[in-house]
Amino acid sequence: MNQIDIIRVLQAPIVSEKSTSAADREKRFVFRVIRTATKPQVKRAVELMFSVEVASVHILNVKGKHKRFGKFFGERSDWKKAYVKLKPGHDIELSVA
Repeated sequence: MNQIDIIRVLQAPIVSEKSTSAADREKRFVFRVIRTATKPQVKRAVELMFSVEVASVHILNVKGKHKRFGKFFGERSDWKKAYVKLKPGHDIELSVA
């Protein structure tokens, strides 16, 4: 894969109370990734975009919720997220003030 394809693996950081506390406590960051992403692809993308060293990557599939849209029932799309743990001494600054 070339660099453009690797960068497209990461879609967005997930900023929630749970992900913020994980980032503060153990340098673990959460990203929304494409459905076909693998652990080595996520690792290379994070290292390339943020110039950090990645210790480990955990990926999980999130099932779409069943929702009601007016009088019709539907389902949101399934998606994938990745928990990325950094090596000691490295950090990612996601907040922009």
